[in-house]
Amino acid sequence: MWLRGFAELARGVAQLIYPNACLICDSPEADGTTFRHGLCSECVLSVTTDSSDVCPRCASTVGPHTDVSGGCMACRPRSFGFARTIRLGPYEGRLRDAILRMKLAPGEPLAEMMGRIFAGQKAAVFKAASPDVVVPIPLHWRRRWGRGYNQAQAMALELAGALRLPCQPAWLRRRKATPQHAQPSATARQENIRGAFRLGRRARPASRTVLLVDDVMTTGSTVGEAARVFREAGAAAVLVAVLARA
Repeated sequence: MWLRGFAELARGVAQLIYPNACLICDSPEADGTTFRHGLCSECVLSVTTDSSDVCPRCASTVGPHTDVSGGCMACRPRSFGFARTIRLGPYEGRLRDAILRMKLAPGEPLAEMMGRIFAGQKAAVFKAASPDVVVPIPLHWRRRWGRGYNQAQAMALELAGALRLPCQPAWLRRRKATPQHAQPSATARQENIRGAFRLGRRARPASRTVLLVDDVMTTGSTVGEAARVFREAGAAAVLVAVLARA
């Protein structure tokens, strides 16, 4: 019996390391070779293709020739604690599918792979931004307990490794749970998230550029509140990296 259990465990580990089905769309391996990043070629192409013009401040999709020197029309009136946002793509298609799968308990390998893809695809952008430290947006302990892991932390660890930067999950703590359902407005979302984060006891962000990492950005209120905590603690600047912008 123990041999059978060991064999099943070994097969499970092998599937994580050398997957024979795409982790996003479940399409089977067709040619006997390992998928790139555990994804089929169609999903790789889909999640790494972003031909839209983007606001550098909030990462919203904007029209061609839009003046984004001080942000786009959507974010210009708002006061964010972060200076810019780097996205992999818009929240649609296979990228949206990937993020939804990452929010389930077995999604950790996919979150790690998406972090590696993000780091590789935007390597030049991250290098030019010159962050000093990577910090994931934390989950409330009850949500993390239910999910089994934090997808933002799994991504952040891969990003930090690729960028050769320290990753500091303990620098930011979530002290209150916030509803997952959509709020009626950005203002309501901002009020709801206010006070949700606190600095970790060993955090030392003073004079450093902090790169906050999350899976998806909708209104910017969550990362904005986290950025505010770091700026008040003396961070030189706060940047944001998200897989997708809704």
